[in-house]
Amino acid sequence: MIEEKIIIVGGGPAGAACAWKLKQRGITPLVLDKYSFPRPKVCAGWVPPDVFRLLEFQGDDYPYTFSQFDRINFHMFGIKIPAPTRQYAVRRYEFDAWMISRARVPVHTHCVRKITRENGFYIIDDQYRCKYLIGAGGTHCPVYKTFFTQKRSRPPKSLIVAVEKEYPYDILHNQCHLWFFDHGLPGYAWYLPKGNNWLNIGIGGKFHRMKQRGQNIMEQWHHFTKALQKKGFIGENPSSPKGHSYYFQHGPKKYQQDNAFIIGDAAGLSTLDMGEGIHGAVLSGIRVADAIVENKPFALPHLARFSLPKILLPN
Repeated sequence: MIEEKIIIVGGGPAGAACAWKLKQRGITPLVLDKYSFPRPKVCAGWVPPDVFRLLEFQGDDYPYTFSQFDRINFHMFGIKIPAPTRQYAVRRYEFDAWMISRARVPVHTHCVRKITRENGFYIIDDQYRCKYLIGAGGTHCPVYKTFFTQKRSRPPKSLIVAVEKEYPYDILHNQCHLWFFDHGLPGYAWYLPKGNNWLNIGIGGKFHRMKQRGQNIMEQWHHFTKALQKKGFIGENPSSPKGHSYYFQHGPKKYQQDNAFIIGDAAGLSTLDMGEGIHGAVLSGIRVADAIVENKPFALPHLARFSLPKILLPN
């Protein structure tokens, strides 16, 4: 059996940020992820500037596809509202691999199936043993399922569903566009061009609202892509979009059970307005590392609930 003081389940932004901070503070954790890196990840790849500050690096130092936006075009009820800002976009396929390699910690490819607690230690699949266990495995994180389903239940009203496609494309419009409530969507759609001719388009919204209205996320997707074609944003209708689901912030704010913790999407930390989750993932990863090192309770008192204020009024 492999034994480590700290094991992190999930090597995405939350787990990688936690591993990086722990290593920075003198502890080398073990990361378990069911996929080897780099791996595809369904996500728009929107990164607020605060993420780079938390990770202590400049955007110019990032070696992969990276886009900076100085303007976002908001569309609402047929009205276009250009807004100056400073936001960034990455390809998660590259970003996640870069983050976990930057942490310089061991990573094992392992799909966690069973977790038990024995004599103050956590036993994972009878193969791994640790004193501290951090769940960073996303919406379906096994640490959440084992220890937090009652302590931090997930209200159905907090569920977000999204469909998106990222693909190489000869970009026709190089600005970011967001459409709110188009075609009755209880959320928004996006057109996010990235560097090296990569394009990410997608839609996301509140599942319970769509269900109440008898809407289907794929019907919304087809309406959106047809609208993009009519506007001249894309040519052919992109095939094989990918879907995923996650939760925005909700109470109670309980992310710790004994020496087990949940962070990132496992904890449901996405913002209420934009469903942005990378900032919450990175912040929670860093804060839980600090809490363990300093032997303090883990809390997130300063986690932003909304994204729009900082988009419209960037630092």
